Amino acid sequence: MTQSGLARAVGVDRSTISQLLGDQGARLPNAQVVAECAAALGVSADWLLGLSERPERLADLLATSLTMTEAPRALIDETIFAWHKEAAGYKIRHVPATLPDMLKTRDMLRWEYEPQLGRTADQAIGASEDRLSWMRRSGSDYEIALPQHELQSFVRAEGYYAGLPPAIRRDQIDRLGELYRQLYPALRIYVFDARRVFSAPVTVFGPLLAVLYLGRHYIAFRDSARVAGFSGHFDWLVREAETGARDFGQVLAGLAAEAGL
Repeated sequence: MTQSGLARAVGVDRSTISQLLGDQGARLPNAQVVAECAAALGVSADWLLGLSERPERLADLLATSLTMTEAPRALIDETIFAWHKEAAGYKIRHVPATLPDMLKTRDMLRWEYEPQLGRTADQAIGASEDRLSWMRRSGSDYEIALPQHELQSFVRAEGYYAGLPPAIRRDQIDRLGELYRQLYPALRIYVFDARRVFSAPVTVFGPLLAVLYLGRHYIAFRDSARVAGFSGHFDWLVREAETGARDFGQVLAGLAAEAGL
């Protein structure tokens, strides 16, 4: 936009705009002129005044930095997969709602998702396995923090896992142990005591975004301060973990033995 064009849009003389943009002797505009200029240029008044490094208006910043999207009951939905692709090569930090889908056996996935997916369960499992394989090849390290009671409920078939047959639990434990041996240290799992520390399901995709899982929706944060806050929360879980990443296999074997698996 030319100075004349901006002057016409704002309703002031061109000389006023010229003075505001001058390197020397520039005078401070009044609030109305700042507001009119910001509206005409589609930027924030704070940025025009040098008070912000981001030119976007507050409403646009909020719309960009905080989004809420639907969370369908699916193995890997398009939104989650897109976030993983965007963060390829970065460290992914994850507090799952249940055992991580990418570490489950086909029988475990079928038991969990078939009631919702019906006849399409096998097709969905096949598609998700392809995407999960891509995620494992993406170059990202994965840190997972699991509450101890989640593992206990799984091996004992209690709570969410009530009715899960012993054979599926035994195969799932074997797969977890085998995958962990193969992928460690690129995959690190920490076990924390939820009676001492707590976390809602959350995923931090490197420095790019942090996603909070509510059940029906994901809330995604992209501003650096919020992402850093979620990263700090995950670091706190790791520091307070009852079991370090090196010892996860032993914890898994101990729980399996306790449950007779």
